[in-house]
Amino acid sequence: MNLDLAGKTVVVTGASRGIGLATVQALTAEGVRVLGAARTITSELKETGAVTVSADLSTAEGARTLVDAAIAELGGIDLLVNNVGGGDDLDVKGFLDTDDEQWTSIFDINLLSTVRVTRAALPSIVERKGAIVNVSSVVAHLPGLGPVAYASSKAALTALGKTLAEEFGPQGVRVNTVSPGFVRSSIYDSPENFGGKVAAVFGMDIPTFIEQAPAALGITSGRFVEPKEVATLITLLLSGVTSSVMGADYVIDGGQLKAV
Repeated sequence: MNLDLAGKTVVVTGASRGIGLATVQALTAEGVRVLGAARTITSELKETGAVTVSADLSTAEGARTLVDAAIAELGGIDLLVNNVGGGDDLDVKGFLDTDDEQWTSIFDINLLSTVRVTRAALPSIVERKGAIVNVSSVVAHLPGLGPVAYASSKAALTALGKTLAEEFGPQGVRVNTVSPGFVRSSIYDSPENFGGKVAAVFGMDIPTFIEQAPAALGITSGRFVEPKEVATLITLLLSGVTSSVMGADYVIDGGQLKAV
């Protein structure tokens, strides 16, 4: 299938690993000129051949620096993937244990980073009648699965995508959301990361948790989602073959969400 992406330009945030890195790789393979942004530029991101920019997108200055660099390096922005998000270092806490600082921090990176980058990039995207994909989470639909601030920020991000699609769709810009379920990523690489902390709550080591959690969580596929699977969906939604898909929220969770 010809996705009609060759020669397009794209900014991918949170590009150093996981879904972001897989998305950079997928888009590069389609002939897209990619700028990958992350706080830390990993060797894996460099190896993709993408232009890289180190930026802290939890600040307005970081978002502006990123978009200015993208326009300078790429000549303009056709496509945007808002993948950056926080959560790796979260603790397994309830509402009463989550203070204002934690709420502010998680909303800054999970919601306001997308607001800032999108606001800065939209003039170029509107001019080129491009497309945006925001990466949310299945916890936007199943909030009891995640820490309260994280789930709330992702629900807000999903709502933002709908709002942007409605406002800018008439100007030729498509905005869609991808909501992954449990993704096999670096959060399970260490007991100090969030995945390791969740495994500890269940009294399991990480390999045992990864093996047994899909059944316990009702994941129909019996496994976690792979980053490259999410990247494939993002690539499809950015492409011209989905030109009538606007304001949609695609859940990719192995069948975990049972709602109609």
